[in-house]
Amino acid sequence: MLAKVCSAAVNGIEAYAVEVEVNSGWGETVIVIVGLPDTAVKESRDRVTTALSNSGFNFPLGRTTINLAPAHVKKEGPSFDLPIAIGMLAASEQLVTDQLENYLIVGELALNGVVRTVKGVLPIALRARADGKTGMLVPADNAAEAAVVAGLNVIPIRNLREAVSFLQGEISIPPMRVDIDRLFEQTADDEVDFADVKGQESVKRALEIAAAGGHNVLLIGPPGTGKSMLAKRIPTILPPLTIEEALETTKIHSIVGLLKPGQALITKRPFRAPHHTASDAGLLGGSMNPTPGEISLAHNGVLFLDELPEFKRSVLETMRQPLEDGTVTISRAAGTVTFPSEFMLVAAMNPSPDGRMPGESRCSPREIQNYLGKISGPLLDRIDLHVEVPAVKFREMTANRTGETSAQIRARVIAARKRQQQRFRTSSRCTCNARMSPRDLRIHCALDEQTLEMLRLAMNDLKLSARAYDRILKVARTIADLADSERITSDHIFEAVQFRTLDRQLWG
Repeated sequence: MLAKVCSAAVNGIEAYAVEVEVNSGWGETVIVIVGLPDTAVKESRDRVTTALSNSGFNFPLGRTTINLAPAHVKKEGPSFDLPIAIGMLAASEQLVTDQLENYLIVGELALNGVVRTVKGVLPIALRARADGKTGMLVPADNAAEAAVVAGLNVIPIRNLREAVSFLQGEISIPPMRVDIDRLFEQTADDEVDFADVKGQESVKRALEIAAAGGHNVLLIGPPGTGKSMLAKRIPTILPPLTIEEALETTKIHSIVGLLKPGQALITKRPFRAPHHTASDAGLLGGSMNPTPGEISLAHNGVLFLDELPEFKRSVLETMRQPLEDGTVTISRAAGTVTFPSEFMLVAAMNPSPDGRMPGESRCSPREIQNYLGKISGPLLDRIDLHVEVPAVKFREMTANRTGETSAQIRARVIAARKRQQQRFRTSSRCTCNARMSPRDLRIHCALDEQTLEMLRLAMNDLKLSARAYDRILKVARTIADLADSERITSDHIFEAVQFRTLDRQLWG
């Protein structure tokens, strides 16, 4: 007898339908899996047969052929265990139901029949809804994640016996329900706050500008000045995630398997801080079957690279295209996939190998040059704000007065972002000032003659590139938004230019 079960798999961050066909016939007792299965899928034969026996079902006799269609796409992972088991029971007439075409089924089976969690359930749930399925049978720990998709009955399954009983109508399992609004309300309070940072008011101002416009920022200063401390507090002043951003961010983390059991949605902007030993595959994504890397896991959030010159130069250079496009495309023999990577880059570094400014350093000029030379000019041009983080004075460290809280700074950032959303309401791609196209710059960053002349003189004196010119205009636009000014004035341009002078001093 032939049985068909609907399932799905993930390619990139999107899911595609997989039809599990199971045919039970005469002949020698053997189970054959076809349809380009990888090792994990081939091993499901042993997991499924053992789970069937331990769940009280009869082992299927004769030749059982399992086809995973479409046959030209490689299938990976253990998520086909449950649909294969359901198909084998239906093909051997141990399961009699007319509900198989209405439900999409995924899940890994333990040897005792327990259904274990799998990766990528959210994009699979979106695929099920797009295909018009009534609902999904998913592991209980993944149910909340899938239930985020409205209009889909998500049935939490704990073991194989429970799945069979539900499909046969012997038991009723209420669909999982998730209140998305409540999830955002329950977002945990931040454990860190800008009020904890003593002094560094100029740096806080720069980070406020960066957060308001989504700009990349480079923090340069001696060890112990609070660069990492400041960077870790940036997510506390960023605007809250929208539901669309939360869904896209959750999809990426679901594919990698970073969601906690029972977690429905990521409601806080991600903060990723990879070690400087990270490879290009770890940063961009890769392996034989491309998976998201750190820059995609930081999508809609912050990517913090501490000790920037310690990263391999080849690794840093691979970020140049994603910083411009907001996406990263990975090509392998198995195929080409594109992951989103619209993140805010925050980098920190010492000004010299021994941590001192070049005029005070004991290192030779060649040593300093080699150290700074690990960061290329084109990469520096893609970082909008270059900020010096000076040593904190003793009286600032011991003062009882605290600075502004993250909530106070965040209120101004949100107000500036709302102005940008209103400005770019007709643009599908541009979401903040840092993402403005050349056309947007011409429209929204027009300067009067006096301001334009001042910018021309600064460009000539500092010998800045055309890309740096665009970055200055974008930062000035953000400074104007924070000041609630529709027009970019010379004061805004002057402040924006200040963030391009430090790299001229260090790199020349």
